[in-house]
Amino acid sequence: MKQFFKFVLATMVGIILTSAVMVFIVFALIAGIMASASGEKDVHVDANSILLLEFKAPIEERTPKNPLIDLGLLGLDKEKNIGLDDILANIKKAKTDDNIKGIFLNESYLMSGQATTEEIRNALLDFKRSGKFIVAYAEIYTQAFYYLASVADKLYINPNGYFDLSGFSSETVFLKGTLDKLGIEAQIIKVGTYKSAVEPLILTEMSDANRKQVTAYLGSMYDHFLGGISKSRGINKDSLFNYANRLAIRYPADALKYKLVDGLKYKDEIINDLKKRTDTDLKDDLNSVAVNEYTHATTGDEDEAEDSGSRNRIAMVYATGDITSGDGDDQTIGSEKLSKTLRKLRLDNKVKAVVLRVNSPGGSSLASDVIWREVLLTKKEKPVIVSMGDVAASGGYYIACAADSIFAQPNTITGSIGIFAVLPNMQKFFNEKLGVTFDNVKTGEYADLGDISRPLTPAERAILQGQVNTGYNVFTKVVAEGRRKTQQYIDSIGQGRVWTGEQALKIGLVDRLGNINDAVKSAAKMAKLNNYKIVNYPEQESAFKQLGANFSAKIKNTMLKSELGENYLYYEQVNKLKSIMRVPQARLPFNVVIK
Repeated sequence: MKQFFKFVLATMVGIILTSAVMVFIVFALIAGIMASASGEKDVHVDANSILLLEFKAPIEERTPKNPLIDLGLLGLDKEKNIGLDDILANIKKAKTDDNIKGIFLNESYLMSGQATTEEIRNALLDFKRSGKFIVAYAEIYTQAFYYLASVADKLYINPNGYFDLSGFSSETVFLKGTLDKLGIEAQIIKVGTYKSAVEPLILTEMSDANRKQVTAYLGSMYDHFLGGISKSRGINKDSLFNYANRLAIRYPADALKYKLVDGLKYKDEIINDLKKRTDTDLKDDLNSVAVNEYTHATTGDEDEAEDSGSRNRIAMVYATGDITSGDGDDQTIGSEKLSKTLRKLRLDNKVKAVVLRVNSPGGSSLASDVIWREVLLTKKEKPVIVSMGDVAASGGYYIACAADSIFAQPNTITGSIGIFAVLPNMQKFFNEKLGVTFDNVKTGEYADLGDISRPLTPAERAILQGQVNTGYNVFTKVVAEGRRKTQQYIDSIGQGRVWTGEQALKIGLVDRLGNINDAVKSAAKMAKLNNYKIVNYPEQESAFKQLGANFSAKIKNTMLKSELGENYLYYEQVNKLKSIMRVPQARLPFNVVIK
């Protein structure tokens, strides 16, 4: 009995101590959040400063309000976290800030899509029109970072660094072998010769049709990549192609020889060069402000059109991530939440136009249709302009096609007009791997339709194929209506085929090639606005709300992103298998990874 009371007492003490620790952690988080919120004070920028641009984390559409990062928890560096929205705004602000003399583009392992990089590159080109300088430096130039840096007035590389110019490749991970080993069959119902999203589940390599489309869009993106460098560096595009094709540039000296960089220097030499450019004594520290800190700097020289005091508003609505039913979260597009947002904006008299920023590979076809309907209704009340990001394909294109006008970057991935459904047959897995069998009683022939413990019957497959066919017919019909084309024509360029923005312009899937700012100007013109304020939607969740919602999941995802970097895409690809089962999908072939 004495031993029993010892155990009880020890357990009670443990519970009390654990509770005390948890209470302490919660209060620490609350205090940290409050301190973080109150700590966003205006940043003072000294005269003769440079704006430091370096990107060491994946670039999302908007700067995330992630309390785990904002508080520097779990070893995550909050200084690295900035979204495309703030990057573009800060480069634009620096253009007219007398205290900013130029930009230093420091080595970055750029983790962003092609169109995101294009947006930043265009902003840098616009910055140069002010007459201010841009200097770029890296020990290692990846192709992505070099494309961005190629706009600089001067490019330097470490004398013993590494320079990559080898061409693009697109890689798909195939899972059929894994499923075969597990005894799982992916039963596919689809429409679209090029609808390759299901191929990783049923093939071990690309189909001929998929290889054809990947070759076409990869070639289009690569041609644009070489064209941009050619224009910035004054090097013939064919010469660049040949350099890459024979891997002529293997060492920094090669990059200098072929005029892709302007010099071989160490970092301290670059710092001294920047000091000279800013009239700073070599003995003094270089005045600089990081791009994320510059968000909180005020210059007093705002864009005349963007009048913060104006009653006229242009709503910038972000639709980012996979499309799902329900509210979604900060990484997905929830049809219910986005529909509510669009309805609210439609009824708001202050909102004169809507810019829908789409960066989505698609998702649930039903959820896409729900959002499409709200876009259509909103267009009847006020102008709706779509700005496409890295990808606006399949369901992402579905929600965009009803807009008054669609803008895309030349290297945006779009199209993929097609529908598919996946239903796993796990009979062998259950029977042979686990020794589990099933039996049932049903009141109707199709009461157990979709049962994963057995294969589909021919009749069941025919029913599901009919549903998918109907979904594709609806998809092509709404695209035809939105783009003012015949349904037959949309089917001919549909069939699940993926296009780049440049290709999509030629076949009528988009109206113009341009960036976010071009879309905003178009919206203002359609709404006949001279002065307006841009307001972002949906509102980002507060830190308190984020901490309360799926806290453990947020910790896991935040840490995985931080540790895996660009390889997080592969984790996502496998994880998405759960979401595509059983529900008809309008989505891209998982993640398109271009190296």
